[in-house]
Amino acid sequence: MRSIDLRRPHGCTDDVIIACDHDIIPSRDRFHPHGNHKLQPRSDQLNIDAMKSIPFRFVLAVFLAGRSAVAVAVSHQRVLGVDIPGPVSIGAKGVRKRLKDAEIIPTVIDDFVPSMFLEARWSSVQAALGNTLEPKKLEQAPSVLLSGHSHHQKQFVVTLTDPDAPSRKNPKWSEFCHWIATGSDPTSGNSGGGGGGGAVSPTFRLTDLTDVMPYKPPGPPENTGKHRYVFLVLEPRNGTTEKLHLSKPSDRQHWGYDTEDGETRGVREWAKENGLVPVAANFIYAKHQG
Repeated sequence: MRSIDLRRPHGCTDDVIIACDHDIIPSRDRFHPHGNHKLQPRSDQLNIDAMKSIPFRFVLAVFLAGRSAVAVAVSHQRVLGVDIPGPVSIGAKGVRKRLKDAEIIPTVIDDFVPSMFLEARWSSVQAALGNTLEPKKLEQAPSVLLSGHSHHQKQFVVTLTDPDAPSRKNPKWSEFCHWIATGSDPTSGNSGGGGGGGAVSPTFRLTDLTDVMPYKPPGPPENTGKHRYVFLVLEPRNGTTEKLHLSKPSDRQHWGYDTEDGETRGVREWAKENGLVPVAANFIYAKHQG
């Protein structure tokens, strides 16, 4: 049997190309134009013996496995980019624009361009830069995934804050701290992981999350409209890989800070106090369910 070129040769179509040479060209060009799906006679007929041979089956299996891996990656992007517009699909500038449009920048955090992409996933839903979710689906702490550029091998800090407590019109409790946890990049110790030098990291789940402030699920009060629930991932400003010693807010309201009437304090002040800077963000809306 002749060797098979798995690259796309001239004249082969883009749909279901498995392997092409002068004998093996499974493409729609081989089918009858009127839809009876009979192969058209031509000089380079399908080599059935080659198709049945063990070497060909092996090559085919390997190639299809590769195509399946690509398909999984593409479908993941489609989940983020079409059905659920997420941070990866719109890029760092797109994330920044969404944060500005929702007034998260500058209300919650100072202006920044994300260097990583953040996904927060519950059992049946996920955050998608401003989608509205039902509080009953948010009762357990979500999984947190990151991808993008990790400039150091270090821990990350995940926070969830509500700037609209008890309501956006009357944010007298703002901000309300819903969660603070630390986690690590499990790939940071590997040469192909998200470690130093600004290397591009694959998508990874933050592992061994340790609560600083336990997760409190969103629970907007009745008649307070939609609340913004903002996820931020922070990293040490100095790039340390040492264990972080973070302060725990004394209260969830105002993140424990003393405030005067009408003053809002929260994750921005807490991050500065602990030497942290934002690298990723995401957010959802939720409102009371009667």
